[in-house]
This record gives sequence, structure tokens and C-alpha cells, in this order.
Amino acid sequence: MLFGKAAIYTKDAKSLLTKASGFINAYDFTLNPYQGCQYGCSYCYAAAFSPNQKLRKEWGDWVIIKQNAVELLELELARWKRKHPDTPPRIYMSSVTDPYQAIESKQKLTRQLLEVMTKFQPILVIQTRSPMIVRDIDILQKLQYLRINISIPTGSESVRKDFEPKSPSIIARLQALGKLQHSLSSAKYSVTITPLLPTLPEDKKAFLQKLAIAERIVIQPFHANQKKSLVASTREEAITLQSKYAWWYDNEAEQYEIFKKELCDLVNFSPNIDIREGKNGFGYD
Repeated sequence: MLFGKAAIYTKDAKSLLTKASGFINAYDFTLNPYQGCQYGCSYCYAAAFSPNQKLRKEWGDWVIIKQNAVELLELELARWKRKHPDTPPRIYMSSVTDPYQAIESKQKLTRQLLEVMTKFQPILVIQTRSPMIVRDIDILQKLQYLRINISIPTGSESVRKDFEPKSPSIIARLQALGKLQHSLSSAKYSVTITPLLPTLPEDKKAFLQKLAIAERIVIQPFHANQKKSLVASTREEAITLQSKYAWWYDNEAEQYEIFKKELCDLVNFSPNIDIREGKNGFGYD
């Protein structure tokens, strides 16, 4: 079937909780309710983990729903609890999809998984760029150990539209973060500027000021472009777009350091902000 312009498929998964490794090996498991992502961001490393080359090239135009995910999660968390009765599992949701992409508005699979997790109280980090997450505040309030990471790679709408045209607006993400903080004060929050995309000079000051509401801000550059399947790398679509922003990418390392310094200067005005880079920023702590 189609949802929007994306082809939607269903399948039974063999497991739902996947042993975490690499960049997020501080966790016990990753949890991806879906395979594929309708946002199809040009730079997304997750395209490398598509089932085949055809789907890798069509990243953003398909989603696979793991139709037995709720039952699997109940079984797998119960198994963990039997083996580790006093230690909650550390779960990162999601590593290669967005749990709040468009199909979630109809499917409500992420919502059902969160309901299961309230019974087991894992240490949970949710990574998303979608304001849809505010729909689930009623369930999120029941989770004792929660961090929400909102992805905002640029402060310029024109840049967002170039690199991630299917994604929600910057202002919608910031408004969602504000609503979450107001309604869900017990959770921890991060803005992940990952990868750091250009922000136009005329937008930078306002963007930095808006970021001051974050508890933690995480930055990192593009993944290296390794041109291999099953390896996290930046897609050719984003590499091609870099030429449009030569003023930034011709001196990318310098631009990165300038932006990082300006972020760190925020701490002078908001001393509670925690600025981190790369892997160090993605822990629950």
C-alpha cells in the first residue's frame, strides 16, 4: 500500500531489541519499530543498512512495518527482567529509522511499544526530528528514565529544505521541545545538531538564542563517505549538495570550530547547557 508517496510493507521481525554496538555501544539494545524512513534525509547514514541496493537507492520512498513488534518487545523485556531483575535495560530508539515518521500517525506502533515499556521501565533514549512525539506525552510521563533527543541540524529553513525536504520545519521542532519540557519536566532533553549543516549568517544568532532552551546540545560533522553497504556513511545526495554551500564546505573544519565556539559561548548566558561532541553526547546521562 501507499502512505503519502511511500510504499508501505509489513513483515514479522525475528527480534526487536538488537544488541547495540559501535557509536551507541553504551546501550544494551537499539529498538527500531520500522525499517526505512519516510523523511529520507539526503545525508542519512541509515540508508546503508537497507535490505538491498534497490531500496538503498530509494531511501525515503519505502517503509517496512514490523507487525509483530509489540508482542516481541513484551517477550524480550520479560526475558531481560528474569535474567536481570534489578537492572533495567538501556535502549536507544531509534538508530536507523525515525520512530515518529509519518506512517506512525496511522500505525501508532511506537505508541504501543512505549505502552509496553511502561511496564518494565527501561532506561530509554528517543531520537526523533518529529513534533509528533508530543502526541505521546501521556505515556512518556509514565517512564522513569527518559531522554528525548530532538534532531535539528541547521538553523536555516532554506538549508533544511535542501538537505531534508520531507522533514518538519525547524520552528515546529523547537515548539515541540518547548511543549515537552513544559509538560514532561522529569525527562532529560538534547538537541542533536548531527550532522552540523550550514546555518546562514543571518539566521545564526537567532538559532543560537533558541537553542538556549536545551539542556544538552550535541554536534558532529558528516560521517565519512565510505560508499559501502552496511557501513554508516554520508549519502551521495548530500555530498552533491555541498557544492551549493561552498562558502561553508570549502572551509568545513574551520566553520565547525567557529560554530562550536559560538555554542560554547552560550554557556556564559545559560550555564546549565551541556555542550558535547559526537558519541559522547548520545548517552542517557
